[in-house]
Amino acid sequence: MRIIPAIDIIEGKCVRLSQGDYSKKTVYSSSPFEMAQRFEDHGINFLHLVDLDGAKSSKIINYKILEQIALKTALNVDFGGGLKSVEDVRIAFESGASQVTLGSIAVSDPDTFIELFQNYGSEKIILGADFLNNKIKTNGWLNDSGNDLMDFLDYHVSKGVKYVIPTDISKDGMLKGPSVDSYKNILKSFKDVCLIASGGISDIKDLEDLKEIGCEGAILGKAIYENKIELKSLMNFINT
Repeated sequence: MRIIPAIDIIEGKCVRLSQGDYSKKTVYSSSPFEMAQRFEDHGINFLHLVDLDGAKSSKIINYKILEQIALKTALNVDFGGGLKSVEDVRIAFESGASQVTLGSIAVSDPDTFIELFQNYGSEKIILGADFLNNKIKTNGWLNDSGNDLMDFLDYHVSKGVKYVIPTDISKDGMLKGPSVDSYKNILKSFKDVCLIASGGISDIKDLEDLKEIGCEGAILGKAIYENKIELKSLMNFINT
């Protein structure tokens, strides 16, 4: 199972939100690049970089930070947040993203999402499925799309989507454990999906549970920043 630390960016700083609430923001570093270097120094190979300014503005904003991290580290960066057009996605890839996560556009403009998916391929495009009470939320979790989680996944998996990040907003930033039951249900229903768990991971036991049920990756955020999980303790996962 891949270990994927998250860096969320607001106004050029590394932050974390609680349950997606922009008013509940904690700043952990003034330099996302230095944080990325720290992850790389501990043997991490992957990074989930989220442009929260972009998510709120509905266009890519912090691509220069992506560019800096991609150029000056060897991290494979999955970039998301505010990617609402073909142009936004082009900028993200030209700035060094290895993959991009697209969520809101898959709801608001599924035809463009499918076009992007066909142009870049299943290894490059990750479907973001941010949900609350099994309903998909969009635009930095500010809007309720009304779409059912499983129906949303079913439609896009039928089009060939391989990588999915289902984030339970009620769990995100709360350090009370991930949505294991939801992930079990998704993996049972969509056997060929590479599921990247996101939200609520609080300790090594959570990671072991996610690996056991078959998650392809796990995104870690607040647990790292609050020292609930030490980076050196992740070596067993990184090296297997």
